[in-house]
Amino acid sequence: MLTTLNTAYTDTRAADLAWALGREPLPALAALDLELTGTKLQLRLLGASHQVLLEEDRGICSETVACMPGSSTPLPLGVAKRAGDWEYEFAARVEILSPGQFAGRAQELLALVSDHPHGLAGVFPGSPHAFTAMLAQHHEGQVHWRTWHAYPQDGQLVATRTRVGVRTVAAALRPRSRQSSPSGA
Repeated sequence: MLTTLNTAYTDTRAADLAWALGREPLPALAALDLELTGTKLQLRLLGASHQVLLEEDRGICSETVACMPGSSTPLPLGVAKRAGDWEYEFAARVEILSPGQFAGRAQELLALVSDHPHGLAGVFPGSPHAFTAMLAQHHEGQVHWRTWHAYPQDGQLVATRTRVGVRTVAAALRPRSRQSSPSGA
């Protein structure tokens, strides 16, 4: 789904983005509700930012990447943590592109996301290359999403990748190191 976000472009630099896990829902400019194999997922555009709300029988998990006043957690390159029954992995990178590369990449990503049944993209008035896009999928019992935050004035594209899965009992009980048996086998 592609939408035009009728708001001022507030997050003006990639360096202003911060990351948070477990925040309450923030006001959204656009949202897409999905059901992916028993998992409720809401993709939310917050201006040039995003929030994902995931809900299953076991609980709720939320991820926010936004310009958050008072936040002391800048956008990390990677995070892997346990949150209750959830195994959560997050990665981010900033691509620096020439104006021509940026325009091509923006068109490619907007086409990919806007035509996908699990995609949400918002463009800002005044620049066809100022956008935030999100794409979700369910794969092998885990929910995955990718996001892109475009800053055409600086030629910067922030790409994030997240994977959330339920912590399995087998993984929790698996020994950390392998020991040999007394028979030497």
